[in-house]
Amino acid sequence: MSATWESQGRTLVADAVPKVMGIVNVTPDSFSDGGRWATADAAVEHGLRLLQDGADILDVGGESTRPGAAIVPVAEEIRRLAPVIERLADAHAPISVDTMKPEVARMAIRAGACIINDVSGLRDPEMAEVAAETGAAVVLMHMQGTPQTMQDAPHYDDVVEEVLGYLAERVHWCQSMGIARARIAIDPGIGFGKTYEHNLALLRNLRRFETLDCVVVLGVSRKGLLKTMTGRGMDQRLTSSVVCSLAGCTLGASVVRVHDVGPMADAIKVWNLVRGWGSSDV
Repeated sequence: MSATWESQGRTLVADAVPKVMGIVNVTPDSFSDGGRWATADAAVEHGLRLLQDGADILDVGGESTRPGAAIVPVAEEIRRLAPVIERLADAHAPISVDTMKPEVARMAIRAGACIINDVSGLRDPEMAEVAAETGAAVVLMHMQGTPQTMQDAPHYDDVVEEVLGYLAERVHWCQSMGIARARIAIDPGIGFGKTYEHNLALLRNLRRFETLDCVVVLGVSRKGLLKTMTGRGMDQRLTSSVVCSLAGCTLGASVVRVHDVGPMADAIKVWNLVRGWGSSDV
């Protein structure tokens, strides 16, 4: 891995050691933990616990992007997120806001976030303007359709080439809007408008995405492809989530977005020590 990832003068990724992005869902309806952290106090407590468990970045979202999820009005998304981001920012860890709405992203940056994680790939030009004006880093994800339609018979002639081409175009467009490549990360969007076969092809060809010279973010935690792989229910996917995420790291992912931070951080630590990348002090 040679790409770096920066935001507002801060280096987020600069070496071969993968980073852990912990998920904080401030929602009542997220696919795996909806409602558990829906209040500001619960979400902040959860975020701080994830940092203690080894999270390098916190990704805070106020609107579920599971298949068929309802659209949340801007005012409600801001109500959910503003107090959580403001309080978590005091911990001085990088905060990512998971949103498709420019107004929400602008609020989040003012509240202390430094990353915009947009599952729509900055389709709204105003989102790029927010990133360009604030110096925030961005995550460009591929999604076929919208969360409401993405699993309605997704089709590709060549999923790897099409997702790679889409992300290449989005990176080029973001650069034209004033967002430096060093501030751009890409995400192939596992589970977002893809069948099991599509997801597996993307994972097996993750190295191809290094050609874009951007940090690769990977999110497979607790997702449906793991049910297909193992037959396990949602509450039994810890092992498969960690293994699949770590396999992604071996294939070029620099950031893994996960629910279970402690086990993931331990897995990366052990892997790094075995490979000789980390300190021998434990």
